[in-house]
Amino acid sequence: MNGLLSYSGLTTKIRAMESHFLKDSNFREITELETVPQAVNYLKQWPSYEPIFGSSDENELHRVQIEQMLRQSIYRDFAKLYRFSNVSQRQFLTLYFQRYEVSVIKECLTNLFDHRVTQVNLSAFEDFFKQHSALNLSLMSASSTIQEFVESLRGTVYYEPFSKLLVMENPTLFDYEMTLDLYYFRDLWKRKDKLYQGRDLKDLTTAYGSKFDMLNLQWIYRAKNYYHMSSADIYALLIPIKYRISKQQIVAMVEAESTPALKVLLEQTYYARQYQGFTLDTLESMYASIMKHILSTESRKDPYSVITIYSYLYHKEHEVDRLIIALECVRYRIAPDEAMTYVRKT
Repeated sequence: MNGLLSYSGLTTKIRAMESHFLKDSNFREITELETVPQAVNYLKQWPSYEPIFGSSDENELHRVQIEQMLRQSIYRDFAKLYRFSNVSQRQFLTLYFQRYEVSVIKECLTNLFDHRVTQVNLSAFEDFFKQHSALNLSLMSASSTIQEFVESLRGTVYYEPFSKLLVMENPTLFDYEMTLDLYYFRDLWKRKDKLYQGRDLKDLTTAYGSKFDMLNLQWIYRAKNYYHMSSADIYALLIPIKYRISKQQIVAMVEAESTPALKVLLEQTYYARQYQGFTLDTLESMYASIMKHILSTESRKDPYSVITIYSYLYHKEHEVDRLIIALECVRYRIAPDEAMTYVRKT
């Protein structure tokens, strides 16, 4: 009853926002357009994107601007949910917000390593960032060296893990991004246990535990198949959290002597037994579909809970990722049938 009373208003709001999600038929219509400006004009007619693109001339927007504006729609929806939430619901949104901080840090790091002077576009989210984040966006964007960038993070939770990399010899962008991801995942896993109990904790544990398991499986496969990394280096990449994959299974897969051996071990995991078609070849595409399935299922089971917020934000971010792929297909004149295969795999 408490969940119903506290979540009824927010759940109603979320259901109304979900009604604005694009359907496969809409993605098909986008991929059938001849130019990116036509696709942006199409999005202007859609309630989720009209506030973002409405005042812009689609013929003047370049690729990076369009992608940034699509990301702005995620931030806009997040801020909208935050304003509509009560104190307990904002606890989860504050927890989830760290995901956006991580995204901003990665964007700044990429610009720094690529020697690009590009400001992070938070025009639709800047006020919220100022209120809820300790990041100094001006200092981060102005940094010309990695030492300056790390120093700009002093006073935030990200300073300590990054400062340890400064003593390494020539750490790469990959090193910084992996350090950031591992810190974020560990911190998220610990904080959810402190904030939630009962059904909320169970739902979040299922969602995040499954996410971390499948990310570890992907990283093991990529590290062994594409980069031929040593077992010691692979272990260093993995999220130190195990949900439905045991330590013994992780060790066996990391130490597997060949791709066929890894394939056999993967087929013995919970995810291969639970989800038809879960193989080495489908790890990335199945990751998205499994997460969508878990979040949609749990949200339907318990609509008046924190998982409904997580489900909405995940589906919104997934929609934006698919839109970016669809627009790239339009840009390179990929036939609609082929384009839709890429969209569906995302």
